[in-house]
Amino acid sequence: MSDFKQAALDYHALPTPGKIAVAITTPAETSADLSLAYSPGVAEPCREIAKNPEDVYKYTAKGNTVAVISNGTAVLGLGNLGPMASKPVMEGKALLFKRFADINSFDIEVTHKTTEEFINTVACIADSFGGINLEDIKAPECFIIEKALIERCKVPVFHDDQHGTAIVTAAAMINALEIQGKKIEDANIVCLGAGAAAISCMELLIQCGAMREKVYMLDTKGVIHTRRSDLSEYKTRFANNTDKRTLDDVIEGADVFLGLSGPNLLSPEQVLKMADNPVIFACSNPDPEIKPELAHSVRSDLIMATGRSDYPNQVNNVLCFPFIFRGALDVRARKINNEMKIAAVHAIRELAKQEVPESVLKASGETALSFGKGYIIPRPMDPRLCKDVALAVAKAAVDSGVAALPLPDNYMNDA
Repeated sequence: MSDFKQAALDYHALPTPGKIAVAITTPAETSADLSLAYSPGVAEPCREIAKNPEDVYKYTAKGNTVAVISNGTAVLGLGNLGPMASKPVMEGKALLFKRFADINSFDIEVTHKTTEEFINTVACIADSFGGINLEDIKAPECFIIEKALIERCKVPVFHDDQHGTAIVTAAAMINALEIQGKKIEDANIVCLGAGAAAISCMELLIQCGAMREKVYMLDTKGVIHTRRSDLSEYKTRFANNTDKRTLDDVIEGADVFLGLSGPNLLSPEQVLKMADNPVIFACSNPDPEIKPELAHSVRSDLIMATGRSDYPNQVNNVLCFPFIFRGALDVRARKINNEMKIAAVHAIRELAKQEVPESVLKASGETALSFGKGYIIPRPMDPRLCKDVALAVAKAAVDSGVAALPLPDNYMNDA
């Protein structure tokens, strides 16, 4: 671990500090070039944009630029570290946008005293970008912030910790249930955790067919039920009319366990209580709710997923967010709506059923991958994700009426 820590620190510090930089996209070698890039030539696109604000997409990089914005109140699994300590994560997100979807990105860390100050800050700068990716903002403020910004901004706003996690989880979950011979509408689901990611995952799974009355959500005080008086409006949606109070109670006969909570909270004895052919997503990072080897030691009929790259079936947001924005930007979507999210779910899960190219096997360090218990979701290095997910999202944006542009001719055919 000490070697890995030093390697991670060196990666971020060397050869120059940080992970992103600005590149020039036009010639800037001569006096003539500079006269076009800045004064006096830059006045011409300024005049055109003043006459027609939509020309900003024609003459600037706005249409292919996303801002990654955080206040640092929920950094990875590390908690409230503050804006500056979140900066390596936000730079990492910018790196992923560029690496996987060729989207330019700037990280912005906001210091504020109130939620309203954060909202006002982001709303005032939003038009500089083609989209806003909110990141690492704690619940329940993240719900308030995203809702307000969606209402105030003319560009799509997407809190990845909520919706990116939900999209990838739903894609993997539906596939896992299919392999186990189960339907999502019949599944009894236990969700350990009631933060932003957990609530968004459950809402999207319900939109994909799960039954709300079959969902049991737990927070630090136990099962969220109708007789509790300490629930936020977001938790109240999952208040179950039940006498069950503990994880031990609700895990009995459960088809699905989804953990978005903390390490080592699901015991082998609880795994044994689950229904035949269970599905366990232990997504706490870096340490899951139960280690896969421990779960497999007591059940041979389960499908297991985690948030870690060193185990099969990693639930990884990078399978989603770059391509959601790629599709949204390419048709100039005003927002990222439920139709676009569900389209992404199905595009991701269907890709897992296709034959895996040799290039993906090599990049993933695998000799073989095929749809089944150990491969329920594509690997992050699969280049087909950009084409399939962006196309599905762009088409859904157009079909649902939130796109300003039609689907481009032969869109993604050459991707």
